[in-house]
Amino acid sequence: MYYTNIYISPISKILLACDNIGLTGLWFEGEKYYANNLDTKHKEMEHSIFEKVKLWLDIYFSGKEPNFTPPIHMIGSSFRIAVWEILCQIPYGKTITYGKIADIIAKQKGLSHMSAQAIGGAVGHNEISIIIPCHRVVGANGSLTGYAGGIDKKIKLLSLEGVNMEHLFIPKRGSAL
Repeated sequence: MYYTNIYISPISKILLACDNIGLTGLWFEGEKYYANNLDTKHKEMEHSIFEKVKLWLDIYFSGKEPNFTPPIHMIGSSFRIAVWEILCQIPYGKTITYGKIADIIAKQKGLSHMSAQAIGGAVGHNEISIIIPCHRVVGANGSLTGYAGGIDKKIKLLSLEGVNMEHLFIPKRGSAL
């Protein structure tokens, strides 16, 4: 059974979803893939997992790094889960490029090369925003691209974490990266 609940953050209403294993979804209202994989058979209610997630979010939105991770349950292909596990290793207040993640995945798989675009697809379909920190992934040249929650939210999250925004930028529409 899946359960849902709402969290009101300083930047947007957030839909939370979980099963009895852990958090399965955390989506900003109106984001690109909002509740994309949420089972139609779910019940809105309080759950002990939501208590832990809301505590984590309260700490995070207060501008501090939470010192624990609430229970999460990644649901996806083995490739996507491998990418999301790398996202979980990005330190608070730091960024990494799609290309660097591609290099890590290629090395894990014993490949000479991995497409940064394939990585972008997996990052973009992360169902557990913020806690699995896809907002910390940037383009090779520091461009702020590819955040399903919206670039404005990505900027707010990175700023909240104290990321030096001087070397990051929003590419102009239609520009080559």
